[in-house]
Order: sequence, then structure tokens, then C-alpha cells
Amino acid sequence: MENLLAPIAHFFQSLGLPEPIVHWGHPTMMAIVVLVMGSYAGVKGWQGRLATDAEAGSKNRAAHAQVVPWMFLFIVLGYTGGVLSLVMQDHPIFESPHFWTGTIVIALLATNAVLSLANFWGAGSLRTAHAYLGSSALVLLLVHAFLGLQLGLSL
Repeated sequence: MENLLAPIAHFFQSLGLPEPIVHWGHPTMMAIVVLVMGSYAGVKGWQGRLATDAEAGSKNRAAHAQVVPWMFLFIVLGYTGGVLSLVMQDHPIFESPHFWTGTIVIALLATNAVLSLANFWGAGSLRTAHAYLGSSALVLLLVHAFLGLQLGLSL
């Protein structure tokens, strides 16, 4: 994988980006996405799910639905940037637990997107699965951040 990404990484290296940007740019941007968008999406999703007032529930679900696609896009783009950052820093990708937790988060969020886009196939149990998969992804993102901090400090 590193060999496939090396030409792209060399292009970014040729831009003369300062080392702190290469080293800490990914975690800084992803912290914003995860902490701001992720917490908002999670709170609004659960508020929509648990609301006893139909109108409030609908508004919260709509707010959740507005932010989640953007959050997913930014996480996928950040994932790509993080992988390129590893290649630029000559760190093996597959040896990083941070890489693997990020990959699992993308898989969980993609599964949630499929469930949502399919309107949960009309099954309430899939809506419940969606809530718990999303929450699991957010918790795993916290573990992912911890592993990323360890990785960043070790490089």
C-alpha cells in the first residue's frame, strides 16, 4: 500500500509543508470534526430517538441527518490525509493500531449510512442497530484519538 501511495505523498512533500503541519495537521483537523460534529450528531440522534414530543423528535432527527453526511465525508477525507501523513513520515501503515481503529470506524459509519439510506428497510430493530452502531463508532473514535496521540508522540 505504501508503494501505491508514495507518488501522492511525494507530491505533498514537494509542496514544502512545514513539518508540524505534516505531523499534527491530521489530528488537529480530525479532533475538530470528531469533537464538534461527532458530539452534535450523536446528541441530536439520541434526542430524536428518545423524544416524547413528536415535533421535537422530528427536529432532532432532521438536525442529525443534516450533519452526519458532512461528518462522514470529513472523516473519510481525514482518514485519507492521515494515511498519506503516515506515508510521508515513512511509517508503515498496517502496523499502526490507529490505522485499524480508523478503518473500523469508517466501516461502522458506512454500515450506518446504508441502513439510513435504505430507510432501515422498515424495521425498527435496524433503527436501533443504527443508534448503537453510531454510538459505538463515536466511542471508538475516542480510542482512535488516544492511539493517534500515542502515534504522533512516537514519530
